[in-house]
Amino acid sequence: MRVLFWGTPEFGLPSLEAMRGAGHDIAGVVTNPDRPAGRGRRPRASPVKAWALEAGVPVLQPERPGKEGFLAAARRLRPDISVVAAYGRLLPPAALDLPPFGSVNVHASLLPALRGAAPINWAIIRGHRESGVSIQRMVAELDAGPVLRQTRIPIPAAMTAGELYAETAEAGGARLVTVLDDLASGRAVERAQDHARATWAPKLNRETARIDWSRPAAEVANWLRGCDPWPAAWTSLAAPAVLAGRTLQCFEPSVDAPGAEDGLRAGGAHAGSSRSGTVSGTAPGTPPGTVVRADPVRGLRVATGSGTISIGAVKPAGRRRMSAAEWVRGLPDPKEVRFD
Repeated sequence: MRVLFWGTPEFGLPSLEAMRGAGHDIAGVVTNPDRPAGRGRRPRASPVKAWALEAGVPVLQPERPGKEGFLAAARRLRPDISVVAAYGRLLPPAALDLPPFGSVNVHASLLPALRGAAPINWAIIRGHRESGVSIQRMVAELDAGPVLRQTRIPIPAAMTAGELYAETAEAGGARLVTVLDDLASGRAVERAQDHARATWAPKLNRETARIDWSRPAAEVANWLRGCDPWPAAWTSLAAPAVLAGRTLQCFEPSVDAPGAEDGLRAGGAHAGSSRSGTVSGTAPGTPPGTVVRADPVRGLRVATGSGTISIGAVKPAGRRRMSAAEWVRGLPDPKEVRFD
């Protein structure tokens, strides 16, 4: 089939490779306009555009995909079908209905669960043990069209959004090829969604990724994994004074066993570490966000609304990602560390 592909980030690349490998003709790609990026704020092509330029595939970058000038250019490519994978904006009916076989979407959830912009993140944030990918017929209502095929993907306890993103992208490409073959041969079966069971996965951004330490430890840990690597869960520092007001992104959480003491001596010092800033356990009434351990060997432990979590890695503002222990070793006095 001749495919008009709509996509922007790396998520779409396995679908492009899978379709090309199966003998489908990529008639063109539609991707977002180049945006300023990096320290120099120079325009940067999307990963999908970079793939298309290397492959010699025509590229369309409309500011508004409903404009007649763009639609005319898309028609000239004579696509049989449109395939959408993380394009980043809604398609108007005129664009959805442009090819003879209509438009299908590679959606990173088991629809009707997690409709919306960030299904991968929210699957982990909400503690799901399974997610997947759905190839669905696109309709005017967001992610509400009938499903052609799905693939289930288990979510291990420590999986991050980045890891699920990679697995879902690969699974989506493989399942998409099957759907295109089904459509071409007339074997495709479209199953209507149960709209009453729909859940939502709203868009995340850096502002909304702030950590709410008042939530239970397991929920905070899910939040950190669900925002890794983007938008990156963060907290702000209240102390030491030289860092007050700065942000600290947190990664690699683990929920501590109830009553874990980590071998702490009364008074807060860890045996063999004179620079450790620690508190023995978490006494009732310990405010959420209290750093109960800042250790140059074992890193950070933080009180939550119920229990504590250990933080394995951090990224200070303007610096690289590093182990929490390495960050603590660079502090003038670990005992002063406090989060807002």
